[in-house]
Amino acid sequence: MASEEHHETFESTDAGASLTYPQQAGTIRKNGYMVAKGRPCKVADVSTSKTGKHGHAKCNFVCIDIFTGKKYEEMTPSSHNMDVPNIARLEYTLLDINEEGFCTLMMENGDTREDLQLPKGTEEADKLAETIREQFGAGQELIVSVLKAMGEEMINTVKIVNQ
Repeated sequence: MASEEHHETFESTDAGASLTYPQQAGTIRKNGYMVAKGRPCKVADVSTSKTGKHGHAKCNFVCIDIFTGKKYEEMTPSSHNMDVPNIARLEYTLLDINEEGFCTLMMENGDTREDLQLPKGTEEADKLAETIREQFGAGQELIVSVLKAMGEEMINTVKIVNQ
């Protein structure tokens, strides 16, 4: 038999938090989240068909990608498991915006990050980016909310701290 030892090396580690978790399709509701075509989506509509001759009710999902705004449709038996993205919302204080649209954000502990750009790609995201630039340019102190799912992050809301 082979006697060489096998050592696994891990380049990066986290707390074992998975990007998704399984949930039975029949329990996913409108305004919930699911993975469709490999993308994290918010469920816009769910319809369930009656049980067919093979005994499975089918769920028909209409969902919208939370980062791109793209619409997807997915159909699956209600008894099957679907992947649901683990979604985190983090709030940061906006310190600066550079010419390329990269934001300098301060976390609660005082650390800063400069790896997130203003939202873009959809009409809604472009409007939000414009609002953030206008309010920041007017000297407002802003808190941005960052949505994180499946390894992607995007600024999705803004609020003014001092009116």
